[in-house]
Amino acid sequence: MKALDALHEAQKIAFSPFVFQTAYSMLNLGITDKIFNAKNGLTISEIADATKLNEYGVRVLVEMAEASDILEKDENGRYKLTKIGYFVGRDEMTRVNLMFTQDICYKGLFHLEDAIKNGQPEGLKEIGDWETIYQGLSKLPGRLKTSWFEFDHFYSDNSFDDALKVIFKDQPKMIFDIGGNTGKWAIASTRYNKDVEVTILDLPIQIETAKNNITQNYPDIKDRVNYYPINVLDSQSTIPAGADVYWMSQFLDCFSEAQIESILLKIKENAKPNSKVYIMETFIDNQRFPAAEFSLVATSLYFTVMANGNSKMYSSSVMKYIVDKAGFKCVGEHHLHEDSFHTILELELK
Repeated sequence: MKALDALHEAQKIAFSPFVFQTAYSMLNLGITDKIFNAKNGLTISEIADATKLNEYGVRVLVEMAEASDILEKDENGRYKLTKIGYFVGRDEMTRVNLMFTQDICYKGLFHLEDAIKNGQPEGLKEIGDWETIYQGLSKLPGRLKTSWFEFDHFYSDNSFDDALKVIFKDQPKMIFDIGGNTGKWAIASTRYNKDVEVTILDLPIQIETAKNNITQNYPDIKDRVNYYPINVLDSQSTIPAGADVYWMSQFLDCFSEAQIESILLKIKENAKPNSKVYIMETFIDNQRFPAAEFSLVATSLYFTVMANGNSKMYSSSVMKYIVDKAGFKCVGEHHLHEDSFHTILELELK
């Protein structure tokens, strides 16, 4: 890279919050959609008329977007979306990531340096007064809750169909869903197999959310779903016996390496000799596309500054190392279909 090009890239970093807020504001104000829907592009005055905004405001946004390669201008002063602009405006992964960044992380990231120094989610105070974000998920105000759960579900829901085939190949009768959240896995698995029972293990506040969701909206399965309130980080807590399968979907990335080992040891303590443990994660080193890998690496900073201060998105090699330390062996590694970001590690006791 030439020095002048490198200097240009450095300025993109220096002004990256300006670019982000430009992209967000254009989406929120309807500018991106108006330009997308205009076959021949739009001038600044046409954008202002279409959105009922003043020309000054439109101009500063559009000029920043052009400088950032989100928009391009033709010889007649008409603006169109570039390929980058198209993905910012129409791609679901980009939209989910952008809204999550704006609503959950943006203000909190100001405290990243303190979070690194202290090992605590120092930015969390920008959205709530909790020790970790998990204690406050059900209390998040409307838009923030929507953005968090859309982000969480985007990186999990498209994996369930393939995951169910993996988990049910041995026809388990009892599944422990550790970190069951709103109960999506319990719903999916009990509907997939009419004989299976699922016990959701999670924090009491999350258990209440899952129970209300299933009782009110899925009465046909409520008799096959059980609930076990637990704080897995409490040294006095235990994960009970009785499961054929221990299932953890995007759960262990919420903990430090030492905490992951302690959770696996709790499972090991009461697990049957022939029980299976399945860990589904979006491992950094198992992504097909650079955009997915970049998104996951960025998400680690969310854990640092907002979630709990000590966890991250892991590589599969690190997870396997922790698994081995805890007394399990990896007997299968299932890479889900190409539209999924996920890998399932299949574990047995050594």
